[in-house]
Amino acid sequence: MPEWGSGVITSVQPATQDGKPCQRVSVRFERAGLKTLSTAFAPLRPADEAGPEIDQALAQAGDDWLGGVGQKRVTEIMTALPENATDPFASFAARIKATLHLYKYGPSGAPLIDWAVVQSGLKDPLSRFSRHDLEEFYRRFQVNRDQHLKRIVFESRRAEPGALDAVRREIGTALTPAAKDALRRLDGRG
Repeated sequence: MPEWGSGVITSVQPATQDGKPCQRVSVRFERAGLKTLSTAFAPLRPADEAGPEIDQALAQAGDDWLGGVGQKRVTEIMTALPENATDPFASFAARIKATLHLYKYGPSGAPLIDWAVVQSGLKDPLSRFSRHDLEEFYRRFQVNRDQHLKRIVFESRRAEPGALDAVRREIGTALTPAAKDALRRLDGRG
């Protein structure tokens, strides 16, 4: 995924896939954040070996960084929640934590630009979008994020009642004020 940019390995764990040994590698990418990959599926190379391929793929994208998929697709990309927040195979606790982590972004200033970098994969989203465009995309993203949190908290209460309390115990002090407010609105306790 050249649009993720280069990354730094943060942890490596032994694993097996189809009876063959491999590794589960956590990598913090410069434009995609933290991703966990299996070496059974993702051939990883040092950045200096992969650099020209990444540069070439990005150069081919040029000004049409989305490959001509149109404004509707741009809106979908810019307002979508990341996979770790929506993965139906992840536990409720993992999805809740990932969604609460999205509250670190904000509608203006550096938090808005940080969000736009992650969403678009562009080092400088202002080279493709106006600030007004980014603010509008963020408002839609914010609605999606809030509705998603409400839905997974509701579902977790039925299917896995202790999930939200476990998340609160694990990351409660690390929650941003916006994440605490969102939880307060959901259940009155935050």
